[in-house]
Amino acid sequence: MSSPAVALPRSNARSDEPDERYKWIALSNTTLGILMATLNQSILLIALPDIFRGIHLNPLAPGNTNYLLWMILGFMVVTAVLVVSLGRLGDIYGRVKMYNLGFAVFTLGSILCSVTWMDGSAGALWIIGMRVIQGIGGAMLFANASAILTDAFPAHQRGMALGINGVAAIAGSFLGLIVGGVLAPVSWRLVFLVSVPFGVFGTYWAYAKLRDQGLRRHARMDWWGNATFAIGLVAVMIGITYGIQPYGSHDMGWTSPKVLILLLGGIAVLIAFVLIELRAAEPMFRLSLFRIRDFTAGNLASLLASIGRGGLQFVLIIWLQGIWLPQHGYDFHDTPLWAGIYMVPMIVGFLLAGPVSGVLSDRFGARPFAVVGMLGTALSFGLLLALPVDFDYVWFALVLLLNGLSMGLFASPNRMAIMNSLPVDQRGAGAGMTATFQNSAMVLSMGVFFSLMIVGLASSLGPAMHDGLVAHGVSNADATRIADQPPVVTLFASFLGFNPVASLLGPDVLHSLPAAQEHLLTGREFFPHLITGPFGDALTAAFSFALVACLIAAAASLFAAGRPQHQPGETVAERAWAGEAIDPGADGAAAAMLPSGRGE
Repeated sequence: MSSPAVALPRSNARSDEPDERYKWIALSNTTLGILMATLNQSILLIALPDIFRGIHLNPLAPGNTNYLLWMILGFMVVTAVLVVSLGRLGDIYGRVKMYNLGFAVFTLGSILCSVTWMDGSAGALWIIGMRVIQGIGGAMLFANASAILTDAFPAHQRGMALGINGVAAIAGSFLGLIVGGVLAPVSWRLVFLVSVPFGVFGTYWAYAKLRDQGLRRHARMDWWGNATFAIGLVAVMIGITYGIQPYGSHDMGWTSPKVLILLLGGIAVLIAFVLIELRAAEPMFRLSLFRIRDFTAGNLASLLASIGRGGLQFVLIIWLQGIWLPQHGYDFHDTPLWAGIYMVPMIVGFLLAGPVSGVLSDRFGARPFAVVGMLGTALSFGLLLALPVDFDYVWFALVLLLNGLSMGLFASPNRMAIMNSLPVDQRGAGAGMTATFQNSAMVLSMGVFFSLMIVGLASSLGPAMHDGLVAHGVSNADATRIADQPPVVTLFASFLGFNPVASLLGPDVLHSLPAAQEHLLTGREFFPHLITGPFGDALTAAFSFALVACLIAAAASLFAAGRPQHQPGETVAERAWAGEAIDPGADGAAAAMLPSGRGE
């Protein structure tokens, strides 16, 4: 049986004027925290070439691709695993306390990432370890920000507040591409240090100004649930990570015994986790919340949307850096920065649509905006399928703008529908569960999209590579060796903004060729033209999957209304703040707590 709710201190009780001012403090602080955390999720995607040059490590050398993947995924895996537990701790001990600590831990991790004195694999391991610390702080921020906002804002303004916060989260993941591209060439350490001033300020500001306004329930920690959840989810995510890497003579590792053990073992542990949670007196993962239709439908839609969005980010980077930008006169070394710049229309769409859809969903409900947003996103993937690989940028920009507008239209109402559906004392746990789905989806999307792209490239890239190299003077033996390389190596080279042919052939082979042939092979035309046909097949598979995922998300959004609901155990005052019409004659105290203009 749950422990009784702890009454809020009198200084924290909701009243009209203090809350009217406090809610904007909560919004601005949590938006800063979420923007900082999500920006650091993606900032490495563009900065990785400079980081590896800075620590003198070739990520494409045999055995080094693990460092590349874990620099990208370490932060995401840690946040996905810990966010539910930390949201649950917020419900028990105070959401603001956990959030404040998250700011401090994240800032410490950012400083430590930048101070490594080691080179090579030791330097890479240091950065990966410090990214884990960043991830712990980020999980504290992700787990509690939505709950703090939901506590601070009345129901008729929650969509707007969560919309602004949600847009910051999505925009941060794309702004990181530009920030990383600008700072990394100056110094790779700035990629981590850029967060420190904001982290220090945010830590002080959160400690000084934020206060807990939600209900808290004393409860025992569900240690068995936490352990099985962490072990199972980590095993599955590591399995996905190694599944997209080559295994023996196979292009991918999905048949590797290690990958199968990790995936099947992780799934078995997660099944055990579900059984434990069904019997636990105070479970960390409130499976009973899935009985709430809005919560279940909203999270399903959010999961599918996150899979589509996460994979799109990787595909666009490879498309721009490996093919389009070199074909249009950009050196491979400069493509990471320009890839971020050319994706700005998508960011603009998010920034325009997110807050507007949040305000409108407060008035008209979440469902129509979430459904239309997902349908628009599906349309954008269909239009991307119709574009040629060597596209006219105006059309590409318009499609990205449509995608950003549609995702922004979906994100705010979806988040509002989920948070409005939750009991007051379960908002931290519910927000943590939602963040787990979103962060896990990023790892899952990388596995799905890379796998689909590798399948699309596998049948035609090798022969095209072999014939193209032999035609320009490379020996049959060297051309065969390069053509037999797994497609993922070519994808990673493009993803990093390296010159793919120069990286694959190596200096010894290149210097043995006539100067004219060496210049042609490593120039901006040979590789993009060589890979255009095979890459087009890979794009078809990846974008078709994303289109279907968005259509299913639109269908799921039909069942998420987003209206605040009366939950068992809520006091009359809590129901009044949540947006339920209260008869003043039934409880004068409750009516007095209604925000101005809300008495009905």
